[in-house]
Amino acid sequence: MARKRTPPPADLTYKSAGVDITANDRMVEKIRHALRRTYDPRVLSRHGAFAGLMRIDYSEALLRRNFREPILVSGADGVGSKLLVGMEHGRVRDLGIDLVAMNVNDVLTTGAEPLFFLDYVACHRLDPDEIAEIVTGISEGCTRARCALLGGETAELPDLYRKGHFDLAGFCVGVVDRPRIIDGPKLVEPGDVVLGLASSGLHSNGYALARKALARFPKSARLPVELGEPLVDAVLRPTRIYVKSILAVLQKYRRKRVIRAMAHITGGGLEGNIPRVIPRDCDVALKRGSWPIPPIFQLVQSAGVDEAEMYRVFNMGIGYVVIVRPLFANSVMHLLTKQGEKVYRIGVIRRGGGRLVWR
Repeated sequence: MARKRTPPPADLTYKSAGVDITANDRMVEKIRHALRRTYDPRVLSRHGAFAGLMRIDYSEALLRRNFREPILVSGADGVGSKLLVGMEHGRVRDLGIDLVAMNVNDVLTTGAEPLFFLDYVACHRLDPDEIAEIVTGISEGCTRARCALLGGETAELPDLYRKGHFDLAGFCVGVVDRPRIIDGPKLVEPGDVVLGLASSGLHSNGYALARKALARFPKSARLPVELGEPLVDAVLRPTRIYVKSILAVLQKYRRKRVIRAMAHITGGGLEGNIPRVIPRDCDVALKRGSWPIPPIFQLVQSAGVDEAEMYRVFNMGIGYVVIVRPLFANSVMHLLTKQGEKVYRIGVIRRGGGRLVWR
């Protein structure tokens, strides 16, 4: 006769497996206001819905964009190993700003106005206060970028992430009228002027190298470069968001093709990003010394990084590049300066082979 098998005790729960649903509920309540503060009249969503809803244009005549052929523009990005620095120092709010910046600045290069943003947070164990800090930063970034934080996802994955670790991903959708799309390879011409907008520092790229370099300096040692602020502040300074300034220029020159191309200077630095937006029969010629190199880059280089490698990896003080018709270079610089940007005339477009060259 077969022996009767005793069933295992019914003691397994989602919480004992590492996922706390009640913590997620507390977190959702904490971030409700952070989402709503980014909404404008185009947002149709209600909190708790399965998906976010948003009109492409305003219904109010005063605000209406009157798109002839609206084109949606999308982007997705993360923050990379800058997250590790934020985790180590318990400073996570500004990482949310970084996440928004990495996405909206990319979408902006097409001439698009960011519409909405979605975030994805994956972690070992859900800490409602920590997630609320991150989402507050994301909300602040969306406010600066004038886009709605329409929704997101938080995943508690204890079997996938180490204790205390998390990852961030963001997704942005913008809109541009088809006749106003900025497509550099089709628009840039020899003689066009290259303007560089100052970065706030390292932004969100090159941290694998920066962390290794800066680890060579003992914590108690005097740094060989004067930063004017604590090292951790310089390293964690959030990525600059250029949306407000660039949209002001695009609005002023709505009927003129003044801006020929734009580039967000991320991984690969100037050399890896500007050639992406110029024709194959043109070079971008940059002038060395035409803008100041911030101290944080000087410090990283002093730890034993070759200058050529620095320019291959980091933004070196230029976070965003605008290529403009030469006749309008001064007026665009003036307008960007009025918007609070530090702007430098850093180069020119000339005949060539699709490369970046130095002069």
